Amino acid sequence: MARSLWTLSMQYLSLHQVTFLLVALLLAIFGCGYWHQKNQIHRSELIRADAGERKQYWLQDRPLPKLIYPQPSALKPTRRDVLVLTSWLAPIVWEGTFNTDILNEQFQLRNATIGLTVFASQNYTAYLEQFLRSAEAFFMAGHRVNYYIFTDQPHVVPQIPLQSGRKAITFQIPSFEHQKDISRQRLEFISIFSKQRFHKEVAFLVCSDVDVSFQHDVGVEILSPLFATLHLSFYMASREVFPYERRPKSQAYIPNDEGDFYYTGSLFGGSVAEIHRLTAACYQMIVTDQSNNIDALGYGESHLNKYLLYHKPTKILSLEYMFNKKMAFERWITT
Repeated sequence: MARSLWTLSMQYLSLHQVTFLLVALLLAIFGCGYWHQKNQIHRSELIRADAGERKQYWLQDRPLPKLIYPQPSALKPTRRDVLVLTSWLAPIVWEGTFNTDILNEQFQLRNATIGLTVFASQNYTAYLEQFLRSAEAFFMAGHRVNYYIFTDQPHVVPQIPLQSGRKAITFQIPSFEHQKDISRQRLEFISIFSKQRFHKEVAFLVCSDVDVSFQHDVGVEILSPLFATLHLSFYMASREVFPYERRPKSQAYIPNDEGDFYYTGSLFGGSVAEIHRLTAACYQMIVTDQSNNIDALGYGESHLNKYLLYHKPTKILSLEYMFNKKMAFERWITT
């Protein structure tokens, strides 16, 4: 009897093991088939994505242009009289350090649109027509541009003819009398619209004062994830005399032994994501200062310089971009 029970037990265990092995085998076969199918789908998606990128950048119906230009030399600098590269490897853009034809052809492959923001409130609306006409003549020639005009008087925005691929979009904003409120508002609205709208419409965002007048070609050589412009009045000064905010209680505070350059608030830009981060941070610094009854020197310009000290720009525009009309030099932009 005991032997029969032992025999039955062994048979039961054998059947159980066989069943388990069969189930495991079926699961293994199913799993292999599933992962093989998933891998095939993933490979197909990668192939389609790769093909899409090749089509976007290279497989164009038009032939690629042949550019004729002098061969660069690794031992011959483009400029010997100025600094052309920072210690954090950001290029400083001077005349003679770039080839416009090459840059334009490379940028055309991206099929991108550039946004240009400008704020005009109170009496500053008088500068709008000159600003737009000079931008149409010299700003990003041959490329698509969206002009984003923020004003408290939409009815006075001039209707000037625009080049093909360009459009002007007007946003109405509240009116403020004090410069500190206007500076804060500018940062706030650029930050909000960058997050909500601009990132869907443009690849780069350039932020300019309305009293800037473009006097010479300002093209894609300025574009970078985050660029700033040297201030005309302080490009030769030491950091100790920069008009940084020196009060430690201010969010814009920079001590005397810190600082790279002094940047103007009249012209800066970058990718939409980077400009969102910059303007959001500077806006919050201003709000904090104002809650503590502090008006930083230069208003938003001090906070801009504080941000750029710890978030280094990836490209710097030389003072050539901010030469004044009255100066006896070839000028690029006048204020």
